Amino acid sequence: MIELFTAATPNGHKVSIALEELGLPYQVRVLSFDKREQKAPEFLRINPNGRIPAIVDHDNDDFPVFESGAILIYLAEKTGRLMPSDPKGRSRVIQWLMFQMGGIGPMQGQANVFYRYFPEKLQPAIDRYQHETRRLYEVLDGRLAETEYLAGDYSIADIATFPWVRVHDWAGVSVDGLEHLQRWLAAIESRPAVQRGLQVPPRHEPDERSISSAQAMLMR
Repeated sequence: MIELFTAATPNGHKVSIALEELGLPYQVRVLSFDKREQKAPEFLRINPNGRIPAIVDHDNDDFPVFESGAILIYLAEKTGRLMPSDPKGRSRVIQWLMFQMGGIGPMQGQANVFYRYFPEKLQPAIDRYQHETRRLYEVLDGRLAETEYLAGDYSIADIATFPWVRVHDWAGVSVDGLEHLQRWLAAIESRPAVQRGLQVPPRHEPDERSISSAQAMLMR
């Protein structure tokens, strides 16, 4: 069984969605950011960086894996699903996975910080990160004009990207005019496994969150 250490964040939802899509049995360990459980010594032995998500594969000598992208690759390779085995197909998936990890996640995360939580309203910072996030969305839209999913077939690249783009409003970034991206969002959101993964753990909608809970959303 997989033991999943997580919280209700886009990065956490990547892994719960993947586990649901793959049909792997897993046990959920929800970490409280308010209690700083992600910094507890026992968790730091699993992820020295003190961030969620992380997993422990108890079917593989209690092997720990941290960083959401690394977890997705591990699960795909463990099951032989959600990533092609041929070199070109595998590379396409990893390229778009890295696009999310190195671009959309960091830029949209900073847009969240400066738009929602920073004590001072620094408009140049807000503009920079919102505009860059929108630009990255436009790259996605251009790709999705050519293919149904980011790497051709549905893959861990889509699973990594979807939980971030679906909360674009929380960062103050519009998807207006991005018809292909909107089509892709709707297609993925309609998948039963995605719906189940988004409920791990259950969460309130953004306008119902406390400030402390919303700030915790920014932490991986």
